[in-house]
Amino acid sequence: MKAVNASVGYAADDAGNGVAYVRMNLREGSPRVLRVPFRVQRQPALSGREVGYAALTAVCAAARRRAIDSVRFAIDDRSLIDDLRRHEAVPPPLAMPYVRLGCALNQFRRYEIADLPPGDADLSARARSEAALHVAA
Repeated sequence: MKAVNASVGYAADDAGNGVAYVRMNLREGSPRVLRVPFRVQRQPALSGREVGYAALTAVCAAARRRAIDSVRFAIDDRSLIDDLRRHEAVPPPLAMPYVRLGCALNQFRRYEIADLPPGDADLSARARSEAALHVAA
């Protein structure tokens, strides 16, 4: 059983090019940071909520490729945390991303969603910077 704590920061530009940075604290090794690119169909009415769904789905796939089967994801996205904990209806444009993310999470033997610790805010800043640079390029 390979278990990790994973702090995740992410961002996407208006065209839907996104990047997530994941600090994985392997319980039997030293921390490492992964860069996980993703694409998302932006929907202005959702105020960016769709970005978290796409980012976390891509991060799940990256973790599974590394044979991780138990993970604690720490994210800085209160609406996504609430959506995943409450299991309530989401706005119709988020229905399929919600299902895709649920399927990705359920591939783990065990998972948990938690608030991002203040010390890991650099991951989100790094992702926002990269998304902004991509727009400028």
